[in-house]
Amino acid sequence: MPKSKRSKLVTLTKTQKKGREGKELLFNQIREALELYKYVWVFDVANMRNSFLKDVRRDWNGSRLLFGRTKVMAKALGLTREDEVKENMSKLCKYVKGAVGLLLTNEDPETVENYFSDFAKSDFPRAGQIASVSFTIPSGIIYSRGGQVRSEDDLPLPHSLESTLRVQLGVPTSLKNGKIVIENDFEVCKEGGVLDAKQTRLLKLFGIACAEFRVQLVAYWGDGIVHELDTANVDEIVDGSDDEE
Repeated sequence: MPKSKRSKLVTLTKTQKKGREGKELLFNQIREALELYKYVWVFDVANMRNSFLKDVRRDWNGSRLLFGRTKVMAKALGLTREDEVKENMSKLCKYVKGAVGLLLTNEDPETVENYFSDFAKSDFPRAGQIASVSFTIPSGIIYSRGGQVRSEDDLPLPHSLESTLRVQLGVPTSLKNGKIVIENDFEVCKEGGVLDAKQTRLLKLFGIACAEFRVQLVAYWGDGIVHELDTANVDEIVDGSDDEE
């Protein structure tokens, strides 16, 4: 009788080795890049989507964007005056906390700031974010845009979604003549409220991309000086630090 795959023992040595190798690779990539680029930027990526980061990488293909364990990134820059790679670079390490990445580039600071000030992407919000709009599903037949456009310009939601709306998302729907309907207006969210998972699913279902994602520049090093950006919230970044070893 063949052995069950579920009972197969898996040692942790390979994953541990891979973790060490990954840290060493990141460390070496940063050290090598520091010899090639004049400026090192720290930027916040807490709310960024991978697809958006691909856009940033494409636009900055002559520079290096690096992400990984913050402790490894900080160590590569040099945590103290004794082990910093370049003068005063250790002062940048206090910003390498939480969900941040590094941009190493030869582009002047004004170019970097102008690019990221204009970089904004609309997307569907995540649970825990603040609603930027109020949205209510009007009573009657439920259409694919949830009342955002005239019914003449819209299509009813497929009847197959009725149980999803009612059971999973808490909308008191029913089926009548093959159409999904609700008896009364249903408030999905209010502007300024904290969104939960059901609300974000409903917003996505009705095509309401009401979140704007940006990259927040935190600080940068150049010519031996660390510059903190006016928009940087250092306390918040430090509070979100990665405590894992």
